[in-house]
Amino acid sequence: MRSPVFEYVYSVSPDDIDDLGHVNNLVYLRWVQDVATRHWEAVADLDLRGRVVWVVVRHEIEYRSSALLRDRVVARTWVEGGTRTLSDRHTELCREADGTVLARATTSWCPLNPEDRRPLRVRDCLPPGLVGT
Repeated sequence: MRSPVFEYVYSVSPDDIDDLGHVNNLVYLRWVQDVATRHWEAVADLDLRGRVVWVVVRHEIEYRSSALLRDRVVARTWVEGGTRTLSDRHTELCREADGTVLARATTSWCPLNPEDRRPLRVRDCLPPGLVGT
């Protein structure tokens, strides 16, 4: 099952541009992590956010095209797949003006108990706005 898609729009700033004149790969990674956090905060209540912290176990990013200064980039993310203790989050970054896919990412996240930092079962950590595995 796939969760509903969450979207957030980023504006490319001069600080995002590298020596080649396009958005640096680390900025794409920052957006992938940031949109995941924004999605979590939009769907999880304060109680759940206090009982669960998520850590990245793996990022896989396919860079397809370049974002340039003044572009607006739409980040779309959703949860789909995973294991007992890993949740797979998919992210697509597209240029708003023409819909060009700039990058696609799959990130495996592990939920932890914030007190002892032990892994938790994913299905016990997802609010109704996200899909369990």
